[in-house]
Amino acid sequence: MTDHYDALETRDPAEREAALFATLPEVLRKAMAAPAYANLLRGIDPASITGREALAGLPVLRKSELPALHKAAPPFGGFVADKPGTFARLFTSPGPIFEPEGRQADAWRGARALFAAGFREGDVVLNTFSYHLTPGGFIFDASARALGCAVIPAGPGNTEQQFELIEAYRPVGYSGTPDFLKILLDAAASAGRDVSSIKRALVSGAAFPKSLQEEMKSRGVEAYQAFGTADLGLIAFETPAREGMTVNEDLILEIVKPGTGDPVAPGDVGEIVVTSLDPHHPWIRLALGDLTAALPGASPCGRTNMRIKGWMGRADQTTKVKGMFVRPEQIAEIGKRHPALGRLRLVVTRAGEADAMTLKAECASPASSLQDEVAASLRAVTKLGGAVELVGAGALPNDGKVIVDER
Repeated sequence: MTDHYDALETRDPAEREAALFATLPEVLRKAMAAPAYANLLRGIDPASITGREALAGLPVLRKSELPALHKAAPPFGGFVADKPGTFARLFTSPGPIFEPEGRQADAWRGARALFAAGFREGDVVLNTFSYHLTPGGFIFDASARALGCAVIPAGPGNTEQQFELIEAYRPVGYSGTPDFLKILLDAAASAGRDVSSIKRALVSGAAFPKSLQEEMKSRGVEAYQAFGTADLGLIAFETPAREGMTVNEDLILEIVKPGTGDPVAPGDVGEIVVTSLDPHHPWIRLALGDLTAALPGASPCGRTNMRIKGWMGRADQTTKVKGMFVRPEQIAEIGKRHPALGRLRLVVTRAGEADAMTLKAECASPASSLQDEVAASLRAVTKLGGAVELVGAGALPNDGKVIVDER
């Protein structure tokens, strides 16, 4: 049994980076054949985007904006040049956001994640993600079949019928949410049904704390996490090293300051932005609204791609203060106006039955004049008055939170 899906996973990182950015200009050209990308990227020369610094200069497209864009220009908001009939399947996710599935093998890039979790050709897999209108079930179904597995398209719920399928087909693998895996195992134990054939699992779509991971292991199931979206498929996945998640091949993942497209310092928490290299449905700097941080060094499992800590919360921390929206990008703008500042955090509270806000700002050399200047910028940018507290460098938590509502 080999340890890696293919040789791409163990490439020298510089070789991978060169290959990604050698492919990107042509993907950009194909993206710009779609009217919305042509408008968003107007004036951009695809041939000039050959590295991360150049890529960081392109505008981000926020996933939170997609429902309105898709409604204005159905079905794909003008971001897909190919006609709907050229795709294999057509889905919708809450929003609504409309998603096409490509006709290529493993269109959702999930086979690597399943392989890392121990799935192999010839395995039978119980897939409990939903197959109804949303792509979740088909993402894991297609990925397992690309790996050479047979799939039981069970979907969620109906445990009695699932027990019949498990006892008949004896699946070795499970894909679905960690919550439903626990429900299935608990219900089987209560009903005296035999689900002992399930030895490994790839879970996604819900939190999978260490305590639940250990419980699954105590019950004979080695379960691994994957992080993905309906737009991009599988973005990153756990490996036997159990040290963060390895980013999938054929994706460029950036971590940026929430509300901006600016990369964070190495190790800092920020928002995940993904560029995919699928020429039929490319995504260029899609900001997912999810927070993570990069891990240093290579994984002990031998895979050499970038690793992330996994899902660490949401980047969209927009809140209302005195009836006015305050957004992370406004806090980022204050930081740009005052380069001497480090991390910023706006804390919203109540004082005397009224909303109040304090901008905490890291600064190596605090000064009252700077404090006054930052307070003026806070009012100018947010149209609201607030206090400013200058704190020492490194005093604020590295958790990606730019606005904290404590009301």
